[in-house]
Amino acid sequence: MSTPYATLRHAIRTKTACVSVIGLGYVGLPLAVEFARVGFRVIGIDVNADKVRRINRGRNYIQDVDDALLADLVRRGCLRATTDYGELRRADTVSVCVPTPLSKTGDPDISFMLAARDAMLPHVRPPLVFVLESTTYPGSTQEVIVPKLEERGFVVGRDVFVAFSPERVDPGNPVYKTHNTPKVVGGMTRRCTAVACALYGSIIERVVPVSSCAAAEMAKLLE
Repeated sequence: MSTPYATLRHAIRTKTACVSVIGLGYVGLPLAVEFARVGFRVIGIDVNADKVRRINRGRNYIQDVDDALLADLVRRGCLRATTDYGELRRADTVSVCVPTPLSKTGDPDISFMLAARDAMLPHVRPPLVFVLESTTYPGSTQEVIVPKLEERGFVVGRDVFVAFSPERVDPGNPVYKTHNTPKVVGGMTRRCTAVACALYGSIIERVVPVSSCAAAEMAKLLE
C-alpha cells in the first residue's frame, strides 16, 4: 500500500501533481509559470481580482515573466488563476508567496500570511506538500502554520509535508531568474525536506537542503 509520502514523490516525479501558488506577485507568478512550463497543472490564487483576470487573459504584469510564455501556458490550460480558495481541493502542493512588508518596528507584517493560511485551511486535503516562501521570523512556520494544520487533523511528516523556502527573487536581474537562483529548503522533518526539495528541484537548477524550517528562515535574514 502506497504511503502519502510515496504518493507525493511519484506525483511530483511524473508531473501529475496539481501545484498551487498563493500570491501572484513578483515571487509567486514567476514560480507558477516555472511549474507550468515544465508540465505541472498549476492553480494560482490571489485576492486581487484584476491580477486574476489579466492572467486568465494571458496578459503579463511581471517584469521577470515572458509575455508570450505566459499567454501560451494559459491558452493550453497549464496555468489558471482564481480568487477562489476552494480550488485548493484539487491541489497536491501549496506554495505561499504573499507579501510580508516590514512594520514600523522593522519586523515582518505577517497579516497577509495569516489571512492566506486561514483561507486555505478549510479546503486543503492530504496528502499535501505545504511550503511557505513569505519572509518571516525564525520559528514562525512551526509556531503559526503547523498548529493550524494539526487542528485540521493533519500529521506533519506523515500526510502533510511542511517546509520553508525563502524567496530569493531579484526583480529585473538579467541573469538570475527563478529557475537558476539557488533555492534553500528546510522542512519540519527529513521527509518534509526531501519531498519539498523534490518539488522545487523539478524547476530549479540547484536546491540546497538545510536542517529545519528555522534554519531556512534564518538563512533569509543572513542574506
